Amino acid sequence: MAGDKNEFLPYKVVYQKGYGEYEEKKSRFIASVAPVSSEEEAAAFIDSIRKKYYDARHHCSAFIIGRNRELTRCSDDGEPSGTAGKPILEVLLGAGVTNAVAVVTRYFGGTLLGTGGLVRAYTQAAKEGIENAGIGTMRYKTEMTIEIDYTDVGKVQYFLGNRKIEISQSRYTDKVEFDIRIPKEEERDVEKALTEATAARAKLHITGADYYMDIE
Repeated sequence: MAGDKNEFLPYKVVYQKGYGEYEEKKSRFIASVAPVSSEEEAAAFIDSIRKKYYDARHHCSAFIIGRNRELTRCSDDGEPSGTAGKPILEVLLGAGVTNAVAVVTRYFGGTLLGTGGLVRAYTQAAKEGIENAGIGTMRYKTEMTIEIDYTDVGKVQYFLGNRKIEISQSRYTDKVEFDIRIPKEEERDVEKALTEATAARAKLHITGADYYMDIE
């Protein structure tokens, strides 16, 4: 049974593409972050950044793929070993995200930064990129339709409002139908509470389930 519960655990992702920049002794470090769902998508994004900043010296990168972070990769792209790709990967890991890629492009400013300077610069740029991309939490949610009479509309709306459950769609015909999404683990509790609130008049229909993003 534990495996079944683990299957629906929430996980964090970057919300959208984000960019950041850090400067150290006239060297520019430009971070580009994006959500991806496969190694191929990550590689394509890295390649697109190479083309965008075609005249830059380095395009160091890292990505994490899989709900349980099954795949991680990083590249120093010509920088001294361990000074670029690994720090970028550590930023992704530290943010707790998966299905994300980060590329930090470097324009050399003429002054060598040393190992510590490079690690600091790549780390700071990557952090800036992730912060601007934003982080969301993917939660497994049950899709449910509540079918009620008009007399119970106020009660149900009040209940949903108290629980901070949004109505994704409403239909008013001879009956009223509200479509909602709730975390899988709250399914039975919500069903029981709605049944009590409407004296069992509400009819509840589960229409599906999937992962949806809550933005932090």
